[in-house]
Amino acid sequence: MTVIPNDCRWCAFTAMLARSPIRPPHATAANPSNRVEAADVAAGLKLARAKDHPGVRALARASEVGSWQSLLALSVGTLAWGTIARDHRLAAAGRHMLEAGILASVVKTGLKRTVHRTRPNVVMDEGFYARGWPGTSVGPWQSFPSGHSALSAAVACAAARAYPEIKRPAYVAAAGVIAAQVVRGAHFPVDVLAGALIGVVAEAAVDRIAPIPRRADLTRRGCPGAHERPRPASS
Repeated sequence: MTVIPNDCRWCAFTAMLARSPIRPPHATAANPSNRVEAADVAAGLKLARAKDHPGVRALARASEVGSWQSLLALSVGTLAWGTIARDHRLAAAGRHMLEAGILASVVKTGLKRTVHRTRPNVVMDEGFYARGWPGTSVGPWQSFPSGHSALSAAVACAAARAYPEIKRPAYVAAAGVIAAQVVRGAHFPVDVLAGALIGVVAEAAVDRIAPIPRRADLTRRGCPGAHERPRPASS
């Protein structure tokens, strides 16, 4: 990091602080320890080289639909809407989305508290890369794993399990959020892959513990919202 002499003006010192994220005391500079990590860092920096472009910044803002706040609101809203409308299928989907998202969030938060890793944008702006143990609560050093990727994958898989007919748009939306995290310089490729894996496994675990009612089961019970759309008569 740049050393500011004692006789520099206060404004220069505050400007440096504004640019430099607070570094955890246990974060020390480190080189990638193996070829996989080196390739991951190189790929992340290359893919994020346009992070300051207005188009990429707009993409970054749009990808906030994958934040925990947005996905929590979506899940709770779906559950509430289904409950109020007495649509059992929709309510079950909202519950499943909420549970999968919570489990994915717990796992990714646990990992962030266990390991620390510098985000690509910090490496590019500050020239400082660190990774190791333990984790930290300081955002710029929480690159691994990607929370946006974990929650987006979990909620998308939950929605697709409840409504197979929206599987493609759900997966495409999640993939867009995941890809944006690399392009915006928030995460390295391994970070988003690990996050996506956490989300997929979390959703599968929730479905195994508390299976979402299948449409056929809801139809047999006569639950509203469970019936398939009528098919057009064949000519």
